[in-house]
Amino acid sequence: MENHETIIATEKFFSLSHIFKKVLKYFGPAFVISVAYIDPGNFATNISGGSTFNYHLIWVILWSNIMAIFLQVMAAKLGIATGRNLPEMCSLVFKRKVNWVLWIAAELAAMATDLAEFLGGTLGLYLLFRIPLMYAGLLTGFITFIIVYLEKYGQKLVEMVIFLLISIISFSYAFELFLAKPDWGKVLYHTVIPSIPNREALLIAVGILGATVMPHVIYLHSQLVQYRNKGNTLEEKKEHLRMEKIDIFVAMNIAFIINAAMLIVSAAVFYKNGIVVESIEEAHMSLKPLLGPLSSWAFGIALLASGLSSSAVGTMAGQTIMKGFVGLNIPLNVRRLITMMPALIIILLGIDPLKTLIISQVILSFELPMAIIPMLLITSQKKFMGEFVNTPIEKVIGIIVASVIIFLNGLLLYFTFMGGA
Repeated sequence: MENHETIIATEKFFSLSHIFKKVLKYFGPAFVISVAYIDPGNFATNISGGSTFNYHLIWVILWSNIMAIFLQVMAAKLGIATGRNLPEMCSLVFKRKVNWVLWIAAELAAMATDLAEFLGGTLGLYLLFRIPLMYAGLLTGFITFIIVYLEKYGQKLVEMVIFLLISIISFSYAFELFLAKPDWGKVLYHTVIPSIPNREALLIAVGILGATVMPHVIYLHSQLVQYRNKGNTLEEKKEHLRMEKIDIFVAMNIAFIINAAMLIVSAAVFYKNGIVVESIEEAHMSLKPLLGPLSSWAFGIALLASGLSSSAVGTMAGQTIMKGFVGLNIPLNVRRLITMMPALIIILLGIDPLKTLIISQVILSFELPMAIIPMLLITSQKKFMGEFVNTPIEKVIGIIVASVIIFLNGLLLYFTFMGGA
């Protein structure tokens, strides 16, 4: 009897081990994508929300993440089912004139994204090592180029580097949480129960939720799954999609935890001490006297890791976009440089970062429908997707999610230019 139980236990162990190895084999693409949800822009918005409104807006981060998971599953499904990325599918489905418009908008979005990410990496280097912004910008560009150049040696290597940078951000904020000692009862309450204290809180909530989904990672995710999209049979593709859904669920929820940690630390430290933080530099300076020098270093390291990883992801998205829509056969390294160049020029010229970030947000807001709508249209057509076509429930959810995100991006633009008046 004992031997029989031992055999069953051993079989279960090896079965679980096999499943774990299989899941691990497919891990990677969603972790690269998740970087877009913990970029320097998220730092600014989450810190502002926590320092001004305590724990009230954690629920916004939760629902942002839920919508992002749905759209990233759609992007991955499109790539797995068709064997092509979203820009390539657009080139097949839509007229050439439409694709030129989609390409120009997508390229501007990739450049605008890189702008915010490069500023984050540059600021991280400046805050940690006091490197002048001009040289910090050049160094950010150089490190970013090295990271994306590693694609030459296989996508898996890039995924490992990005995973390492995400781990650095995670450990940095775990340390911050340990020092901050938040009120976990209030954290749990405001994660589950929605609340908007006033009109200003609505503006920050819109900033968190309305700018959640970055269009460039929708394009990129449909490309990244191709590395493992080797099977041609229906069952192999179904297995791939199942594994990628696990990848997305794990990676995106890690991004949620990091985002929530940003807001929680800000609430526990700044709000508690009556400090309203309006910039990343202020947050870095304020942490040192409140929690000690190690805390400000952890913050700076997390910001630097975020800036470098998200810059690399933005550049990778740019190179995918440039070739897909209109089939431009530009050398890969040139495509990377074209995507990175506007951010580098703006940093070197010393143009006001706040104004450039506002412009980048406007570009992203206009581009978002041009990524989401074509994706939902294509994934809803059986002739392209076969058995992977969207179900009626997925179609309804897609319409709701797209409508909410597009509406909130429009609201964000209104608040930006009209001051919410």
